[in-house]
Amino acid sequence: MRHLVLGIVAHVDAGKTTLSEALLFRTGTIRKLGRVDHGDSTLDFNALERERGITIYAKEAVVQRGDASFTLLDTPGHVDFSAEAERTMQALDYALLVIDGASGVQSHTETLWDLLARYGVPTFIFVNKMDHAEATREEVCAQLAERLDAGCLDFSRGAPAEECAMTDEAALEEYLDAGVLAPQTVRRLVAERRVFPCFFGSALRLEGIDDLLDGLMEFTAEKTWPADFGARVFKVSHDDQGNRLAWLKVTGGELRARRPLDVAVGSEVFAEKANQLRIYTGGRFTAVDSAQAGQVVAVTGLAHAQVGCALGAEKEPPRPVLAPVLSSKVLIGGNDAHKVHAALRELTDEDPQLGVTWSEELQELRVSLMGTVQLEALRQTLATRFGLDVDFGPGGILYRETISAPVLGIGHFEPLRHYAEAQFLLEPLPAGSGVVFGTRCHVDDLDLNWQRLALTNAMERDHRGVLIGAPITDVRITLVAGRAHLKHTEGGDFRQAVYRAIRQGLMQAKADDQAVLLEPMYRFALRVPADCVGRAMADLQKMSASFDAPSTEGASRMRIEGRVPASEVQDYAVELAAYTHGQGSLSLRFDGYAACHNVDDVIERAAYDPVADLPNTPDSVFCSHGAGYNVSWQDVPTHAHCAYDPTRLTAWRPADAAFFGSK
Repeated sequence: MRHLVLGIVAHVDAGKTTLSEALLFRTGTIRKLGRVDHGDSTLDFNALERERGITIYAKEAVVQRGDASFTLLDTPGHVDFSAEAERTMQALDYALLVIDGASGVQSHTETLWDLLARYGVPTFIFVNKMDHAEATREEVCAQLAERLDAGCLDFSRGAPAEECAMTDEAALEEYLDAGVLAPQTVRRLVAERRVFPCFFGSALRLEGIDDLLDGLMEFTAEKTWPADFGARVFKVSHDDQGNRLAWLKVTGGELRARRPLDVAVGSEVFAEKANQLRIYTGGRFTAVDSAQAGQVVAVTGLAHAQVGCALGAEKEPPRPVLAPVLSSKVLIGGNDAHKVHAALRELTDEDPQLGVTWSEELQELRVSLMGTVQLEALRQTLATRFGLDVDFGPGGILYRETISAPVLGIGHFEPLRHYAEAQFLLEPLPAGSGVVFGTRCHVDDLDLNWQRLALTNAMERDHRGVLIGAPITDVRITLVAGRAHLKHTEGGDFRQAVYRAIRQGLMQAKADDQAVLLEPMYRFALRVPADCVGRAMADLQKMSASFDAPSTEGASRMRIEGRVPASEVQDYAVELAAYTHGQGSLSLRFDGYAACHNVDDVIERAAYDPVADLPNTPDSVFCSHGAGYNVSWQDVPTHAHCAYDPTRLTAWRPADAAFFGSK
């Protein structure tokens, strides 16, 4: 039996969970067809999901048809929970994108499509709610070809051989020679993302479901997996008894229960054991003795495994694209602050994007969020799961900071009987790169063990910028020089030197006008009646949006697409509904970070003093006559003990598992 993992993704309200229910019913996995609006669907078993009628957490179910076993992963469709959908894509062999036939391709649909392309996931399309759609199949396919990919082809009457052949040179030669395409050729085109089979129907009425299942059976190819064990962690959750579950996609060999596993988290490796293997369908599971390559299992016993961890021979996954755009203060009220913090840390374990931070100087907790719906879900989760009645302050924009030119940062820590110096080269990276760490320091200048320690210290915290204290991003931080003392250097000394070095470099960048404030951006699609397009364009200009010329959509509607700062468009949907009398619509999707459009205003409101931020001080400590003394960040280069020499730099080496594990 072949094992394939099939993820079901869609814009909210496209009928994704209803389709999952229909697939479970038609394959005999469930005997009764549940409904989202009745609160009895198999996969949305969480009380919060049933109350709101939306999917918040990715769910699993196993269905069998013929010689194939499909693990269905039903992902959230609401944009606020799209990070969960992106994490799930790391485990997919194929995806099933659900389109609302009545609404067509929406903004978040395009976001999901881009993510599927990024992760290279072959995709099937099911156009749902065709019983309510005004558009014909031909018109829907034309829109899919225009908005998504020209390879979106109607497979409801079988594979269209001529259209499939036009997507690939070898397939075209085969078609011209034989007049048909072999089934394995079509499967190859699907697997290579040249062709995207489209099916049509109504999941609620069970129309088109059998055609879709037959298409999945016929046009999916069995994957060949390596013999050596490998797996990746794509999700972390907790069951009703509080057991921590690490969800693995086995990508090679076999995983047996009680097997010891080495779990690498940053520079540390933990020896753990896969105590129990569970295969879930909805809220119920079956314990199994082993899992084969291609299967998804929930594993107990892996206390340190995090989302994105690679086990065995598996490689590290790419960095996630989606990121939160809001930051909100947690109003603890009469609750115990430690209990609230512990609960939020557990939730961050499940959703790393939650980004819980504690500000020592302000004595406050903050969380990072995708939107207000996620905030409401978080409030309710804390109440029902942890018994904590907390509230949240007004959401603020989650800014980032970066640099525009390379800068050298120097940190020195030498109170009496302590010694460490570290020098880092900070360089700007392309947007979306995050923070990358590595070394070019010669081992004759700093022993490899000290280099490992310095990079471990550099990677163990989120470094704050110096404009408003926002986290830095899109920076490569490279260790280029350092010095330890044979007698006086202790482990914590390098931590102090490293923190101060990076901070000193950022302060130097600010002094040279090379510090850059970044703000989150949205890609938008605005639809308004034709007589409102002038007002809409004026509003967009006020919001510092960049946009293309309006295009006609239908007889009396106009469509404007572009990019707008997230800070300017938060409440615009209400204003839009008012002046268009409910006929306008606004679709938004996260589109990365860009230079802040009102940087002076943001810095003034923040009133952040980087020198007064003592936990992130840029100053250094030197020693003279047996006593340590403070040196201001501007004067550190003239006091430094190491001479930065670019000619002595080695080839750049990333601070990855191989570096920390090498001898």
